[in-house]
Amino acid sequence: MTKSKTPVEHPFQRGEKNEAFEAYFTGQSYLHPLVNDSSLEISVGQVTFEPGCRNHWHIHRGGYQILLVTDGEGWYQEMGKPARLLRSGDTVVTYDGVKHWHGATSDSWFSHLTITAGTPDWLEPVSEREYDLLKK
Repeated sequence: MTKSKTPVEHPFQRGEKNEAFEAYFTGQSYLHPLVNDSSLEISVGQVTFEPGCRNHWHIHRGGYQILLVTDGEGWYQEMGKPARLLRSGDTVVTYDGVKHWHGATSDSWFSHLTITAGTPDWLEPVSEREYDLLKK
């Protein structure tokens, strides 16, 4: 499999710059909301990260998050565990109360569908030192 240098065209559009959550990301991300209905307990969206972009450590309170990787390569890490390299087709389930982060590798775009319930509790950024240790 070759790495994706730019986002691949697929049914889920990259979306607009993720300005609503930019304070909780290092680098630029994009969000395309797919299901955002206040009468439902979940939201669904396509999130795309530029190379090197990642979100801060965070915890989902009163819910969970499911990631379905659609393009590129990225990282997922839970506190106290090694980071996991993700590629298109991989899935991740993050349970209520688990501190974690996810984002693109330093040389690839990264996109995933996200199914989220509950409220994120945004914490500290992933440090450059932590991120730089993740070399493939």
